[in-house]
Amino acid sequence: MADDVPPDQARERDLARRSHNPALSPWLVLGLILLAGVGVYVVSAVI
Repeated sequence: MADDVPPDQARERDLARRSHNPALSPWLVLGLILLAGVGVYVVSAVI
């Protein structure tokens, strides 16, 4: 097959592909911070 590559190169290619897809998007982190801020605001308004 044309896709046959040595195992070490296949592993490096797989790791490189994963590194381009971060587990947590910066937008997701920002949204969670904003949501936590809204939660603190609501709790402080109720007390």
